[in-house]
Amino acid sequence: MNWLPLVLLATSVAQAESLVDGSIDAGKARSAPCSACHGPEGKSANPMWPNIAGQSATYLVEQLTAFRDGAANPAEAKRHDPLMSPQSMALSDEDIRNLAVYFESLPAPAQAVANTATVDKAEALYRGGNLGDDTAACLACHGPTGRGNPAASYPALQGQHAVYTAKQLRDYASGTRKTDGKTRMMRDIAARLSPEDIDALASYIQGLR
Repeated sequence: MNWLPLVLLATSVAQAESLVDGSIDAGKARSAPCSACHGPEGKSANPMWPNIAGQSATYLVEQLTAFRDGAANPAEAKRHDPLMSPQSMALSDEDIRNLAVYFESLPAPAQAVANTATVDKAEALYRGGNLGDDTAACLACHGPTGRGNPAASYPALQGQHAVYTAKQLRDYASGTRKTDGKTRMMRDIAARLSPEDIDALASYIQGLR
């Protein structure tokens, strides 16, 4: 499979303006409940909960909508979480857009340090994939430095907690998380990764700069 078009798509994602129509001020006013888990500026102190500061608004809209719409029927949810799903149920579409642009506007967290024992293996997977089983390189969608691609709703990964990233990859691999839609891109890729591959990639992503 030729992944070059995706590589070309995943260039720098810095945007002069958000791709989502929302109010930063209204999002900030609505964000108090979010700070309990994600921190007052979108930087979580608990590695099980993601940093969302600097994340693209397009991606945040999709995820919040998936949590909200799946809350009433967890068995059919694209994404479900015992904390996030109930929190999202009261959000309107406007609330979601406002929260998304607010967190997008915040400075991304500083990068942490990757595990030096697995960084070479992880870098090879992230940048080159695995030709043996046609696993795509992570940079094809998330960019060489993990900045993501807002236009395609591919999330920024740079500096994300390794514990959180590893859990998401395992959730994709098991089919618990289905936010990749009909393409099944993430589920298919994650299912090919060994537990050791997942841990190594998650650590590498945490240290991306």
